[in-house]
Amino acid sequence: MSKVGINRRSFIQSAAVVAAAPAVLGSSSSKKDEVPAGPPLKVGLVGCGGRGTGAVGNAIESAPNIEVTVLADVFDNQVQKTRASLTKYGQEIPSSRCFVGFDAYRKVLETDVDYVILATPPHFRPEHFSALVAAGKHAFIEKPAGVDPVGIRTMFEAAGRSEKKGLCVVAGTQRRHALEYLETRKRIAGGAIGEIVSARGYWNQGAVWHRVPRPQWDEMTNMLWDWNNWSWLSGDHIVEQHIHQIDVIHWFLGGNPVTANGFGGRHRRATGDQFDFFSVEYAHDDGVLFHSQARQINGCSNNVSELLVGTRGSTNCADLIYGPSGDVIWEYEGERPNPYVQEHTDLVRAIRTGEQINEARQVAESTLTAIMGRVSAYTGEVVRREEFLNSSLRLGPSEYQWGGVSVSEKMAIPGQPAGPPKGI
Repeated sequence: MSKVGINRRSFIQSAAVVAAAPAVLGSSSSKKDEVPAGPPLKVGLVGCGGRGTGAVGNAIESAPNIEVTVLADVFDNQVQKTRASLTKYGQEIPSSRCFVGFDAYRKVLETDVDYVILATPPHFRPEHFSALVAAGKHAFIEKPAGVDPVGIRTMFEAAGRSEKKGLCVVAGTQRRHALEYLETRKRIAGGAIGEIVSARGYWNQGAVWHRVPRPQWDEMTNMLWDWNNWSWLSGDHIVEQHIHQIDVIHWFLGGNPVTANGFGGRHRRATGDQFDFFSVEYAHDDGVLFHSQARQINGCSNNVSELLVGTRGSTNCADLIYGPSGDVIWEYEGERPNPYVQEHTDLVRAIRTGEQINEARQVAESTLTAIMGRVSAYTGEVVRREEFLNSSLRLGPSEYQWGGVSVSEKMAIPGQPAGPPKGI
């Protein structure tokens, strides 16, 4: 058996025990007054876009005595928007604790914050997280954990250091903190559908936001404002968005695939260098296949879901288990607290109790799987995990500065492995 594989029967037996551990899988609590009392926790935010602003609000809502004390972004107007939004929570951030620029994250880490929310475009996550660990801060890191193998190796190394330091790290894969997913997984681990034989995951939806380049802006400014559409910044939507289904499937399966074999293309995207759709088959070393689909095209059928098929039934992973004939044999009927808030509740509880929770490695593993799918589709080649993880592929410029950006702006062409994007 390879290092990345796991026997399905062994996983089911071991996961039934692990499923009861809140420090690893999330808590069953949904109330702020159930979080242990303690002195105020000071929170810093790096990346004041929509998700960062949402995450810092979720943190405030998650538990008592949460104080946002410092903000950072490359753009001052983004910092000011987040700063203004926090007044509704009664939180005022002085201008002396608002930092701007590519090095703003370092200034946050020099303050007395207890935990830092990392919510910049994913390209920057490995560098920022590595510095955060060196500074000894707890973390909430948005998914994904990077965009290329070089970045993922940095994440793995930093994850190991964070574990040794006793740091608490929660990732933005919020389904791992959703009570319905936790309960469903516990039942699947207990053998509710027998041996798992196949899996499917979908994130098919309409087109997402984009920004047309402004002639008065330099190339770096235009790319950062349109980051969701550039592979070097976002990893493409199979990485930036579809990681949720990829993470759920491999969380339930208990291991990571050894190969990815995919295809994709682009027909209607307005800006950037990314594909409109992906279809990838991930193979585990015990023969289980996971079919992944991701699409962002208007006017098509939508589907955002997961499905596991076993020898005695199937599950949507979220809240339903089906029998062999397709009839519902179990449905989750418990509480459904907001998982975006719950993940911060679980982080705060871990920090205050000293019961370490650390999701850095698992989000990096799921990100690597998503990147494998992207590169397979871009090149038309089968991607093998161990070989790929050790590759020199790194996307993006070597230095961050305003002006021109030394990356290709052409989309990938399968069958041309020496072509764009740069490094593939």
